Amino acid sequence: MSDSGKSEPAGNGSTNAAKDAATEAPAEGGGAQETIQNILQETSEVTHVPTWGVVILMLLIIVVAIGIAVLCLRRWWNKRRGKDKKGFKGAVDLKGIQPDGEELVDNMEENETAGEEQKEEQKLGRLQFKLDYDFNSNNLATTVIQAEELPGLDLSGTSDPYVKVYLLPDKKKKFETKVHRKTLNPVFNETFNFKVPYAEITTKTLVFAVYDFDRFGKHDQIGEVKIPMNTIDLAQTIEEWRDLTSVDGDKEVLGDICFSLRYVPTAGKLTVVVLEAKNLKKMDVGGLSDPYVKIVLMMNGKRLKKKKTSIKKCTLNPYYNESFAFEVPFEQIQKVQLVVTVVDYDRIGTSDPIGKVMLGCNATGTELRHWMDMLASPRRPIAQWHSLKDPEEGKDEK
Repeated sequence: MSDSGKSEPAGNGSTNAAKDAATEAPAEGGGAQETIQNILQETSEVTHVPTWGVVILMLLIIVVAIGIAVLCLRRWWNKRRGKDKKGFKGAVDLKGIQPDGEELVDNMEENETAGEEQKEEQKLGRLQFKLDYDFNSNNLATTVIQAEELPGLDLSGTSDPYVKVYLLPDKKKKFETKVHRKTLNPVFNETFNFKVPYAEITTKTLVFAVYDFDRFGKHDQIGEVKIPMNTIDLAQTIEEWRDLTSVDGDKEVLGDICFSLRYVPTAGKLTVVVLEAKNLKKMDVGGLSDPYVKIVLMMNGKRLKKKKTSIKKCTLNPYYNESFAFEVPFEQIQKVQLVVTVVDYDRIGTSDPIGKVMLGCNATGTELRHWMDMLASPRRPIAQWHSLKDPEEGKDEK
């Protein structure tokens, strides 16, 4: 009896200890959870926001904090990359003109180098033709057979080529082939006849001028082939290929100008920074010029705004670094044209234009590329050198 009485308390004691341990274990494990619940409950009571609303707000705060941290790291990385770039050691100082001056300089160097390489490496293609002179009828049968490897002047990377055929120096009679759409290797097979006595034919020069047709603007000449008739044997039928040559060699050199374009769509602001010009045409008796730059914003042939740089006296290599801003809403940026003209100032008579550059979505060549680069890089200044063209080619800005 005594043994059984002693065993009962021991059994009850172990059972009670197990129960206490079982009740304490979840309390310890749920301590952190209870703390979070208490914080949420207190916050809900203070802000009068349901507990689930408090949870959502806390999650939003965490997401915003992470986003700010990522943005700060990104800006720091961009600044570090900018410092690692090679600096520009040239005459143009862009400080104070554009907030992105360093980026502008890098871009100007790249475009200028690319332009020089393009001039050196650019090939204009070649032309196949046939000449057959009939001594009895004094007729020169000229056949334009085909062309190949022409440069693409359109945005699509192709051209719409056709060929003009005429004799120099009179240019009395000109023939044109049909236009071939969107091709760099057109096949013409068209024959044109020139009635020229043999006594005169040897004093002529036959010209094949290849053009890119433009429905809405001036047709751009791709290149040409010139054949002095005294250099070929007219007693034989001539059929051969010849490389197209640039027509720039026959034109007067007017000089080059460098400027940047920057467009901010949200603000509707077009900024033009006239940087410098070089190798300008001599306009004064002393062999120099007094150049300034006129910038005209146009739309539908009408002048919207005109601005001018300062005048640089007695120089063919003026340095300006002057900035001009135009208000151009985003819906109009593809409709406007920008005409940049270098003018020789004359205090007594009329100031004479030296040359100009026309830019816009209807431009061609390097002018169109510069404009499209600007549109493709909003808020970023894009600088480029341009060769001045004849100021008499279209006078819409006047």
